[in-house]
Amino acid sequence: MSALKRTALIVFNAFIAAVGRLDKSLSPSDTLAKLQKHKWRASDSVYIFHFLSASFWLTIMTAPPFPYKLLIPILYTIAMLIPLTSQFFLPATPVFSWLIMFYSNGFIPLQYRPNPSVSLLPTLETVLYGANISDLLTRFTHPVLDILAWIPYGVGHYALPFVVAAFLWLFRPKEALRFWSTAFGYMFLIGVIVQILFPCAAPWYELIYGLTPANYGVKGSPGGLIRIDSLFHAHGYTTAFGNSPLVFGAFPSLHSAAATIEALSVSHFFPQTTTWVWVYAGVLYWATMYMTHHYLIDVVGGACLATMCFYFFLPEELKNTVAATSPPGTNLSLLASTGTAKTNGNLPAYRMGTQRSKYDIYDLEAPRDRQRNGKGRTGGVVGGRGIMAEAAAEFELDESEDEFASETGDGERHPGDEEDITYRPTLQKAAGKKLNGEKKSEIVAGGANGHRHTASIARLIRGPDARGSIDQGEEGWRSPMSAGFVFPPRNGKGKETDSRNLTFV
Repeated sequence: MSALKRTALIVFNAFIAAVGRLDKSLSPSDTLAKLQKHKWRASDSVYIFHFLSASFWLTIMTAPPFPYKLLIPILYTIAMLIPLTSQFFLPATPVFSWLIMFYSNGFIPLQYRPNPSVSLLPTLETVLYGANISDLLTRFTHPVLDILAWIPYGVGHYALPFVVAAFLWLFRPKEALRFWSTAFGYMFLIGVIVQILFPCAAPWYELIYGLTPANYGVKGSPGGLIRIDSLFHAHGYTTAFGNSPLVFGAFPSLHSAAATIEALSVSHFFPQTTTWVWVYAGVLYWATMYMTHHYLIDVVGGACLATMCFYFFLPEELKNTVAATSPPGTNLSLLASTGTAKTNGNLPAYRMGTQRSKYDIYDLEAPRDRQRNGKGRTGGVVGGRGIMAEAAAEFELDESEDEFASETGDGERHPGDEEDITYRPTLQKAAGKKLNGEKKSEIVAGGANGHRHTASIARLIRGPDARGSIDQGEEGWRSPMSAGFVFPPRNGKGKETDSRNLTFV
């Protein structure tokens, strides 16, 4: 099976499993029952802010007119009452709050709007960075560079948030998707509030109008994206930016903010993609300036806003890498409190990526073969081995006697050779010997094909010389709590052993 087909099969199976985990109830009474049982916390008061914010923006909204605009809260309420849809709409409340704010800010009366600034951002960029960096990046253009900038700026910016949400839903605990919608929504919400209170013109305005004072009658411009419209003989970006309700929203750059929080989130929940997502973010930083939509200070401001939101909204149980990379269904509360994971689907520990090796549990040094091969339980594929292989490796037996002897160079084990005390030779039965006229099985240690198992506490206590009593047909070591325990031990003839001849190990 090719890698592409295997990946598609994994995604398909994850989708089927994710759908199976959904609450498919359509009864509003189930939602009301959950609401009655909900224990209210101080953090729940944020929904009062969302309610007041939505009420304000709906009030000043003139398109669609009343009463058609009432369909917006009605449909949202219905979606919140149905369990099947509420499990998506409730975490996405900050995102919807941002969308209605972004759209309705265009209806704010002119007398209440601050005057947009034209020269503030280029002046700050020159003072802080010694030059107008964004202007330097726009002096040379080429169709290849246009395509390279368009892919992240004009396509990835709008599509990648949904891709990240989908992968978190499919492959990570439900808390990860809730965090993503919360951090992403509040980041855009804060950004739009800043853009409304401190409106600033983008570089395209300086290129078209110079430093003349701006007013809200100016239509938005697609900037460098107009070359993409010309390349594809379309007018999509010209129409979209020309009708934008927020024309003077250069600072902070929400394009760079989105790329930053996407890179932080994806690298946190999918560490193997860290290099690629940060390369994407870097290209988008350049594209925002190349397309004449942002100054460098806008990019820095957006990145700082995203970083702040990421670490502020990241819950404590997801800060741990093991928890962040655990599969869906993981009980993160249990994982945070005990260091172990439990899933609704009774997944084994190695599938959870949370199982500690026996060497970590007992604070022991790993055997030599694990050190040489670099095997570890860091999750995913280690040294070309999959999760299942790594799980099996946790229970692999250690080197055999002949393998150890081969390391010495002469094929023999020497008394002075170092040996891991947590391992002892297994006892193998060899039938055919008779002791005291009875046929018994001889228990011997080691052997060419013998394995060495982890020693029990009892075997560590009794030491290697305890085999003598077993070889002689006795019961060997007895627990001090048992009735048959005798000290000093008896020899094979039932007589007590002289305590002066005892050897302690």
